[in-house]
This record gives sequence, structure tokens and C-alpha cells, in this order.
Amino acid sequence: MDLNNIVSQLDSANQEQIETILLQFNRENSHTFTFNQREEPLRSLCQSVLTVLGRQSQPSCQKTCLETLRILSRDKRVLAPVATREGMLILGGMAKLHAGDGGGDNQKTPQEETQSEEEERVVVEALKCLCNIVYNSSAAQQVSVDVQLAHGLCANLRVARTWHHEVGLFTLRLLFLLSALRSDLRGSLRREWQGVTLLTEVLEHTLDVHWVGPYEAARPDPQALPMPAEDNERAMEALKAMFNLTLSNAGGEEDDHQFRLIAAILRHLLMLKTETEEKTEEAHSHAVNLLNNLPVSCLDVLIDVPVQGGQEKYGGRNMDAIQMLIDFMEKRIDKGSNYKEGLTPVLSLLTEGSRHHREIRRHIKAQVLPPLKDVKIRPEIGTAIRNKLVRLMTHVDMGVKQTAAEFLFVLCKESVDNLLKYTGYGNAAGLLVARGLLAGGRGDTQYSDDENSDTEEYKSAKPFINPITGHVEEPMPNPIEEMTEEQKEYEAEKLVCMFDKLSRQNVIRPMGVRPDGTLAPLEETLCDPPEDISGSDSD
Repeated sequence: MDLNNIVSQLDSANQEQIETILLQFNRENSHTFTFNQREEPLRSLCQSVLTVLGRQSQPSCQKTCLETLRILSRDKRVLAPVATREGMLILGGMAKLHAGDGGGDNQKTPQEETQSEEEERVVVEALKCLCNIVYNSSAAQQVSVDVQLAHGLCANLRVARTWHHEVGLFTLRLLFLLSALRSDLRGSLRREWQGVTLLTEVLEHTLDVHWVGPYEAARPDPQALPMPAEDNERAMEALKAMFNLTLSNAGGEEDDHQFRLIAAILRHLLMLKTETEEKTEEAHSHAVNLLNNLPVSCLDVLIDVPVQGGQEKYGGRNMDAIQMLIDFMEKRIDKGSNYKEGLTPVLSLLTEGSRHHREIRRHIKAQVLPPLKDVKIRPEIGTAIRNKLVRLMTHVDMGVKQTAAEFLFVLCKESVDNLLKYTGYGNAAGLLVARGLLAGGRGDTQYSDDENSDTEEYKSAKPFINPITGHVEEPMPNPIEEMTEEQKEYEAEKLVCMFDKLSRQNVIRPMGVRPDGTLAPLEETLCDPPEDISGSDSD
């Protein structure tokens, strides 16, 4: 269709004619995301549709106009007419956000008004348009701040229990987009408009949480049906928005209570199943991201629930949620891709949980670093979790490598000797250099003393383990065994000359280890031999 012709017809057509014209445009462009036409006709059409929306018209006509605007708003070049105060106020009004009037505290929300199905579709289409426009236009983002669109969204969160699915979904999505794209909004959303509290209530309702203790939700029924797809969709949007609002926290008693409440809800979420394994993994991923934003002291909520079956292992703490996180971590390792975004968050979470909560560390270590028995195979070879993590210690991505090494180091109570026992010096060298622990010793964190967990098999094989590779190697033939003393002396002098030549040409530089465990040129370290600061340790 010729856009100039459409615009000229819209200017003089009645509601029925407008609807007919735009319905045809919508059908022809339902899958269009970038238009080939010049910008001017597209913007003219956008302005004409906005003008129609600004007039009093029937819901069916409004819905058709909004569908057209939603299609147009996929193209960034088109957005100038709607990324204005007038345009955003029109769309905010149709979405029942009452933008520009203080956020709607004294206004009725769309769920409090009696609405026909057609009128509800208008609200949904307006919210979809706003999502597209805010995502694609920085000017629209600024106008949204000016007209307090986020305040209107928070006002609507108060009646989340009465939402129809799509109204709730796109309200939450718009809140997520605004909080993601405008970091200056997060403080107001959290402090002035109680965004975190409101989103917590949305999650409680959506996940059907029933409290049986201060921070304890009733266990999901094992026979219950999986969480419906629609509930899961809304929960994911709420988690994404809450992640943005908790990126930085001010602390305090009130915040501590709120964070513990969130941790309890996330524990409940980890125990739930959705309709597909893929959706369950997505839910767990969002839960992990949000848990990383909470103070580490709040993670005790994950294990402070009664243990089923009367088990008293790990001080009577319930490790079901921690086990779910371990399983999630292993799935992400097995995927073999996108480690930076997919794996490092859960590794960081388990690392901090292990560093600050003894029972969590003991449970994870039992799963990841069980007592060594077979030391004939290199630590990085095999299908056990330990083998997979040791392989990551030499990953090409520096962030992945450091996170995996730090995780294993904390499980070893930051003892160099223990780490080398499980990984070998070659795999651990990068971490030890970064932490200045090449000479051995411990990290700065204090850990409790546990009993020695070395197996008899490990103790008997320990003298024969190669500390570099971390396993028992077959004895290699001695290349100088058949040499005479003169030949040995000749080879030694030849080797010294080679090293001297490479050193003088700055191809290599001999290095040594200072007493504090850091690397330094060899001549500096010969004066002060490193002290023996290693100590026995076990778990």
C-alpha cells in the first residue's frame, strides 16, 4: 500500500473507514520489523495514527490503531512523533497508567474499572506499544521519566491479583525496560514507590506462596501439576525487574527483612517445576541472578528450613535448594557455551555462600570434591564435577577461569596445599599468581577446623604424585642414565649457555618467588628464600 495515500485517507475518513484501511496495513506488515520506505512517509503515518488515537473513538478502532502503531514502533526511524510528551501521555492514558498526574494514586486501575474484552485489548496493545517505544527510543525514555510513567506502573502493581495475563505481563515488562534503561529511576522506584515490596507481592501471588514460618514457604506438593506457562512468564518478568532494583542496596533492618523474604521466595521457586525443562532452567537462572544481588548473610534462609526425614547432617540444615543450584551449575557446564553469562553467576553465588556459611561449603564440597581415591588419572580428565571445574581453570576466558578457580579454592578453605591436592599445580598456577600464593599458605578468610578427610588410598599414593599434574605418573626412563660423567657435564654446560643466551636477548627472564608468594626476577628472590608457611589442612 502507498503510505502517502493511506495518510491522506486517514485525514478525512470516519472510524469504520480508518479501521478498514489500517486492518489491511496490519495484515500486510504483521511480520515487518524494518520498513524499506523513506522515513518521512512512515513518520507521517505514525503522526496520523496518533492523531486518531487522540480523538474519542470506539475501542475496536483504538485497538486497530494501536496495532498499527505497534508495528511501526519496531523501526527506530519512525518514533519521533510518539517519543513526545503528547504521544506518551496518549499511550499512557490508553494503557491506564495515568501518566502525568502523579502516577495514578487517586485513579482507578484498569482492573478496578469495568471493562469489555475489547477495552482490555486496547490496554494490552497500548502497553505493547510503550514497550517497543521505550526500548527503541532514548527520547521516549526521558519523556517516560518526566511524566512519571513508572509511578503509574507501580500503582497498577498494587492490584496484581486481579490482572489478566497479558495486562500483567506487559506491565511488568515495561517496568523492567524502564528500570534497565534508566538507572536513575531505580532509586525512586525502590524508595518512594516501594517497587521491591510490590514486586515481592507479585511473586508471592504468581508463585502461589503460602507462608508457614517467618521466612519459610510451604513445600510444593510433589504431585502438583507444573507451574502454568502464563504464571511462569509473569514471574520471570517480575524477577528481571526486581534484579534491576536490587543491583545496589542501602542496607538497614527494613531492607534485611525484605531481602530475606525474597530469598525465601526464590528458594520456593527453585523447588518448583514448570511445563518444560527449558523453562525450569530459565527460572533457576533468574533466581540465581537475583540471589547474587542479596547480601550474603541472607543466604542462610535457603537452608534454614526443616529437614524431611529427620536427617541431622550439616547441623540439621536443609540442603535441597543448594543441591538444585549444584545441579543447575553442572547443566550449565555441560552446555559448553556462553559460560560468561550462563555459568559465572551460579559459580559466584556458590562461592560466596561457601565462604560465609560453613554448612553450605561442607555440602558442596562433598558433591564437588569428595575424598580422593583414584589418583592415577589427571584431575582435568573425567566426567565428574571436579574434572569439569578443573578444566575450566585453564579456560580461554579470563573471567570464567578465575571464577572456577576461586570456587574450588574456597571449597578447599583457601588452603594452597588442599587446592593443589585436587587440581595439580599446573591448573592452579593462574590463581596462585593472582593471589600472591605461589609460596603456599592461605587466603585471608578464616575457616573452621575440620577432621582430616584423606583416604588411605590417597595417603599411600601421595609420595608418588606429580605435584604439577596432580596424578601418579608412570616412571619415565632416565635420559642421563647411560651417560658418562664427561657427557653429563657437557650437556649441563650446553644448557646453561642456552639459558644465558635467551636471557641476554630478553627472550626469557628467569623468575623466582618472593617470601610473600609473588613473582619477581630471580636475582631479587635469591637473597630471601621463601619461608615455609604451609600447613596441613583437610575438610
